[in-house]
Amino acid sequence: MITTKGRYALRVMIDLAEHEDNKPVPLKEIAERQEISKKYLEIIMKELVSGGMVIGASGKGGGYRLSKEPEDYTALEILELMEGTIAPVACLECGAKPCKREAICKTLPMWKEFDQITRSFFTGKTLKDLL
Repeated sequence: MITTKGRYALRVMIDLAEHEDNKPVPLKEIAERQEISKKYLEIIMKELVSGGMVIGASGKGGGYRLSKEPEDYTALEILELMEGTIAPVACLECGAKPCKREAICKTLPMWKEFDQITRSFFTGKTLKDLL
């Protein structure tokens, strides 16, 4: 399941793409437009900055801006930065220990197919597409 954090991160990235005009967008403005508490938004922005998705500038005239063009972000990379993984089951998560039931699991092919469809869908959606 995609959490509030992942959904809000997508909204914030879209907001930055829409309002940046080559200058940093103040956190307060994003919070007001997106109806997200400033405190919660600070947590999201910190993760987006540390993940290299946005660049933060402090002080007068400070705020946030995208680190690359909107068409260079996929929804998948934004969601996975915030969520860690969007794998539908634990055995498909990156770095998961091999499951002892893998060879006999009747549902694994279904989960793999679902995972592939989901990953393909979110990879195919760029931030520019969402604008």
